Amino acid sequence: MTDKRTQSLFLERKGYRQRRFRDVARMLPILGGILWTIPLMWRQQGEEAVSNATALLYIFGVWVFVIFCTALVSRLIEPGSDLIEKEGGS
Repeated sequence: MTDKRTQSLFLERKGYRQRRFRDVARMLPILGGILWTIPLMWRQQGEEAVSNATALLYIFGVWVFVIFCTALVSRLIEPGSDLIEKEGGS
């Protein structure tokens, strides 16, 4: 029998990183949504008005940035790592 007090709190580095990469993948759409709302706060009238073209360039720039980050994170996530964690741990 193993007592809860004798179990190690050490987490395997590889499994820990995989969980953090999955967390990043879950947060990317939320980050993209927040970044997309920024043009709503830009001034629309006056001397320093931001043109619609600038807002569109910003929105598509954010879109490309989120796609790039998603591609990068998806390359870092290993496909079978969640199954190994379930079989080996609690």
